[in-house]
Amino acid sequence: MSRHSPKIVIYAALAGNAAIAVTKFAAAGFTGSAAMASEAIHSAVDTGNQLLLLYGLSRAAQPATAEHPFGHGLQLYFWTFVVAILIFGLGAGLSILEGLDRIESPHAVENAYVNYAVLGLSMLFEGGAWLIAFREFRKNRGQWTLFRAVHRSKDPTIFTVLFEDTAALLGLVTAFLGIALGQALDLPVLDGVASLLIGLILAVTAAFLAYESQSLLTGEGVDPEVRASIREIAATEPEVLQLNELLTMHFGARDVLVAISLDFDDTIPAGRVEGAVTRIERRIKAAHPEVTRVFVEAQSFDAHRRLRQSDDPDSDATLGNRCGRAP
Repeated sequence: MSRHSPKIVIYAALAGNAAIAVTKFAAAGFTGSAAMASEAIHSAVDTGNQLLLLYGLSRAAQPATAEHPFGHGLQLYFWTFVVAILIFGLGAGLSILEGLDRIESPHAVENAYVNYAVLGLSMLFEGGAWLIAFREFRKNRGQWTLFRAVHRSKDPTIFTVLFEDTAALLGLVTAFLGIALGQALDLPVLDGVASLLIGLILAVTAAFLAYESQSLLTGEGVDPEVRASIREIAATEPEVLQLNELLTMHFGARDVLVAISLDFDDTIPAGRVEGAVTRIERRIKAAHPEVTRVFVEAQSFDAHRRLRQSDDPDSDATLGNRCGRAP
């Protein structure tokens, strides 16, 4: 995926949501529709979210410093989590409150044709933004299902915009049905019900995004296939007796830290060990370009195990599992 792709997706969503939000607020004020008011709040929150994602991208691109030696990549994950909170607190919360108020005090929507026109145009704009986000997401989706691909993705900008736009389209359909059925059945309370449902859609979206971003923010490692590949690279070096431990962590979509503890043959000179370390690092980075840092620790398995046990008496079984060797 191009480094510019996330920004293209965000800019497309930002432009669409900003224009739609203004139009929806005007329509909500003119017609008095709770569902339209909820949709206006939704679009306004989405506009703010895209600005936060752009800010997160700019912060994540800052170079490493003495205070942040591994860079600022986690900033993007933090701001993605903030986006999820805003969707839940502002988008979902206000829409649910608006819906409950309208259910308690229902009144007929005036000039409903204005709502239909705004909702129809909004569907076109949101649909276009959704297609752009989905095309970018599909480039790296591979053979995985949608939800599995989202879980495996380490770039939150794409799937955040994709799920925001999906929630937006569902909200638009809900608002349209709520207003139309309320008119057709002479049940203005359905306008409030639609607003409530929009809030629930946003709450589910926010919960999913929060779950995915907190996993990345708290130190998510690489996928199992990448771990297996790194193990194989280290194990095929003739100077390596066995791999003691392998730790990985994503600091960004294309910024991975790899730390390996290896048991080298004690009979070989230090120069050969150094050469093996250099080859291992070079091969790992060649096979996995997202790996930016590789740290190799030379230590016997027994010494490594004793050190682990001194730090955590219950770690013996875990160490054995990580090493691929029974404790």
